[in-house]
Amino acid sequence: MNITEKILSRASGRERVAPDDVVFANVDKVMVHDVSGPGVIAVFEKLRKGGMKIDKLHDPQKVWVAEDHFVPAADKISAQNIVLLTQFARDFGITRHFKYGMGQYGICHTLSHEEAMVLPGEVYVGGDSHTNTTGALGAFAAGLGHTDVAYVLLNGKIWFKVPETLYFRLDGKLPGYVMAKDLILRIIGEIGTDGAAYKTMEFGGTGISGMSVEERLTLTNMTTEAGAKSGIIEPDQKIRDYLAQRGAATYREVHGDTDAQYAKIFEYDASELEPTVAKPFSPENVAPARELSSVPLDKAYIGSCTGAKLEDLRAAAGILRGRKVKIRTEVLPAAISIYRKAMEEGLIKIFMDAGAMVGPPTCGACCGAHMGVLAKDEVCISTTNRNFPGRMGHVDSKTYLASPLVAAASAVTGKITDPRDIK
Repeated sequence: MNITEKILSRASGRERVAPDDVVFANVDKVMVHDVSGPGVIAVFEKLRKGGMKIDKLHDPQKVWVAEDHFVPAADKISAQNIVLLTQFARDFGITRHFKYGMGQYGICHTLSHEEAMVLPGEVYVGGDSHTNTTGALGAFAAGLGHTDVAYVLLNGKIWFKVPETLYFRLDGKLPGYVMAKDLILRIIGEIGTDGAAYKTMEFGGTGISGMSVEERLTLTNMTTEAGAKSGIIEPDQKIRDYLAQRGAATYREVHGDTDAQYAKIFEYDASELEPTVAKPFSPENVAPARELSSVPLDKAYIGSCTGAKLEDLRAAAGILRGRKVKIRTEVLPAAISIYRKAMEEGLIKIFMDAGAMVGPPTCGACCGAHMGVLAKDEVCISTTNRNFPGRMGHVDSKTYLASPLVAAASAVTGKITDPRDIK
């Protein structure tokens, strides 16, 4: 069995599982945020009206709450949702609640690894489609809808159909100015946004083992854009060291068998990769950055769970150091802990000296809700993960997806720019 099959086998108490088997699996961790949380609460209320008594969760210690999409509060409704979520956590004894404006908080898919909320070998579900991100730690991580999350909160388990697994092998070392974002855009460009529908995308090879943990997280994050149920990478010493730095040392790793089976294997040579951009209006609509050098921009956005980890900010700062931006540029670290480290390393000063605006962790601009939405006909280069019509603002705006290096280089020139061409 491969790693996904072995995790689901263990979680369901079965000796062996295979693709398309339906299992009833125990869930180790559950996450809700300020968008999915109110939806789950509404499900609870509906169940109560139907006569069900709901006065406790299966295990509140397995649950954690993030405030990330509409913070700072965008309007009266989002402000009220935070109040609703806070009361929900209190009522059910949920102690791990990352509150905006009270120390550490950030994007849920960043906190999951930054705070070691999820560990190798675990089954982790969250009320958000990019829950896949945390599979980079060697966990089975998948997003669920409000009703399914409510069921998990009450019962501690949920049904899964065991997904087929696509294996993506990267051999060699990434060239200079090429990041994991370029690889995953290349992959999605080849298999399409439905190429991994209800499948697991597993990554391996020397190129993956050579990547940092934070770069791997970019890969698993964007498996969602290929329609995948989950993304996963087997844990190694880099994962163990990363988690140890965050106080986590006790967990049960899972590794695939040497004769593990995959639905299909894709192979890539790292030396052939180059800075890549996804054009509107799909992550599969990719092209080399150099082919888009005539595209003028109104905004550069360096943020989100995909593109505002500490290494992302370091990469962008390396381009912006000593330069000035020519277009509106926003940099939003993905968590307060990352913001603090960026400040201590002098990265925030570099961004501000370049003329960029540095803001608080939030999903607001990424999901087109607040904190910098796009106007009609505006064009943005973004480190985020989606670019369908209206994703970051007006339905007639355009978003190009790129790595932090490409986004920073483009901010300097005011048009889409390959970072290798920055003078």
